Amino acid sequence: MAKSRRDFLRTSACALGGMALASSIESFGIVHALTPQAATDYKALVCVFLNGGNDGNNMFVSLDQYSSYSTARNAAGLAIPEANLLPVSPVSGGSYGFHPNMPEIQSLFNSGKLAVLCNNGPLVEPLTKTTYQNGTGKKPLQLFSHSDQVGLFQTAIANSVSQTGWGGRLADKTIGLNGIATFPNNVSIAGVNLFLTGVDTRQLAVADSGTSLANVLILNDAPGATSAEISSRKTSFNELRTLDNDFKLIKASSDVRSSSIQTDNALSSVNPDLTTVFPNTSIGRQLKQVALLIKACTDPLASINMKRQIFFTQIGGFDTHSAQLNGQTNLLTQISQAVDAFFAATVELGLQDKVTLFTMSDFGRTLQPAGTGAAAVGSDHAWGNHQLIVGGAVLGHTLYGTYPTLALGGPDDTDGGVSPRGRWVPTTSVEQYAATLATWYGLSSSDLTAVFPLIDRFSSPSLGFLA
Repeated sequence: MAKSRRDFLRTSACALGGMALASSIESFGIVHALTPQAATDYKALVCVFLNGGNDGNNMFVSLDQYSSYSTARNAAGLAIPEANLLPVSPVSGGSYGFHPNMPEIQSLFNSGKLAVLCNNGPLVEPLTKTTYQNGTGKKPLQLFSHSDQVGLFQTAIANSVSQTGWGGRLADKTIGLNGIATFPNNVSIAGVNLFLTGVDTRQLAVADSGTSLANVLILNDAPGATSAEISSRKTSFNELRTLDNDFKLIKASSDVRSSSIQTDNALSSVNPDLTTVFPNTSIGRQLKQVALLIKACTDPLASINMKRQIFFTQIGGFDTHSAQLNGQTNLLTQISQAVDAFFAATVELGLQDKVTLFTMSDFGRTLQPAGTGAAAVGSDHAWGNHQLIVGGAVLGHTLYGTYPTLALGGPDDTDGGVSPRGRWVPTTSVEQYAATLATWYGLSSSDLTAVFPLIDRFSSPSLGFLA
């Protein structure tokens, strides 16, 4: 029996991600008994992470400040000609332009299905240029560092390192909304990540739509064995999982294995399809898989019956220290087309008001270019950045937060002296951004500080971009 248990512990639980299991074991937060209080409606959050630090200064430009923007970027060849920008007139006022390769995003904005959150970033407390420079304000951990700032966006805790992400903690606190459903609450199409890591909830990591849902989670019970041998082994495994569950490590392993089997059975029983055409790009296939999962998990005939889900997708390549003009242009084209297709898919499913897609990225990039010439020019690591929020519940065609003053060394620039860079001090925090999404999703006000421990330091936990 001892040898069989060692074999079981060694081979169990891979499909739902080692990080999720490690999190459960480390914190001893093995699945809590919850009284099911299932929601009556469906809601989902879909994160699109722009890995590397997207240059929001070129993605969304203030046309009212175009001369300042051009003065900072044109000589090096990084400015986009004003005539090429896709103009929009937000109901909040002012004139702005999206990157020329984002016509789908422009259309979503004009139709009221997309909002822009301006100058957002990690904050421990509200900061100004003055309190930043004189040291009287508390600064986030390791500003301008890729790994640290990815962590701060994914955890929404700017003053300490966290082992859980805000998506994971949100799922922990709202797990009862899914009632007795056993399908994983959090699903990644881009590998196991910090954002979806919770204490009680585990994330499911699956391939993109290049792999059918029936094949994303293959559990090999006994390769080469006969059907009778497979049946016998399954019976043994099922019995083994009932033993010694008063030991936390064994209980964790048994729970993950059981969840894997249940998830595999659920996915093998569905074959969803969509008429919406998605672009054949990495982010396009990821978002198509999210749409297929949403269809499968909300189809009454599939019996999965999920009410709340959180998804994670990712597109890399945004660390544009050089060759940014071509590099970012290609990436923003992919984002625009994939996000537009995804919104169209939610309309096809009749769930456009129930699914909200949002972007995050490591940080923004400096207004001051790095290098010169189209082949070499790029921008360096900065801070505050612009985010896109898409969905039928989004109060769109407007801006939230405060667009920065585009002036090197100006009132929003962290830098001064003779060589200012144009690194914007954020005017809204990641916690406020995430808390707005989480409250719409179903997080109670009483649980707000448990998920977002710094939220009380800001004037409002809601930025108001969701109905």
